[in-house]
Amino acid sequence: MNRAELIAALAKKQPHLTKKDVELAVGCILTQMERTLLEKGRIEIRDFGSFTARQLQARSRRNPKTGEELHKPSHCVFRFKPGKELKLKVDKAKEKYQIND
Repeated sequence: MNRAELIAALAKKQPHLTKKDVELAVGCILTQMERTLLEKGRIEIRDFGSFTARQLQARSRRNPKTGEELHKPSHCVFRFKPGKELKLKVDKAKEKYQIND
């Protein structure tokens, strides 16, 4: 599901809201999530999961084939950890729809 599909699904479930209102609400939520992660904060949505951002240090590597030393600059990585409730729902869905790993 992409952003446009999310907005369309929410607008369909909330017919008293215009699509523009739903688009504004989704935009505000995502913007706040971005700001929190950029500030190295943590976002936790109960029964859904948590998002975290972490800064990795710069490091040197060596190409095993050529022996050339490569430098990887420091960068930010993001992680999503699903909540217990979401895991249970996904496991039930796997059983219902015969999803194989």
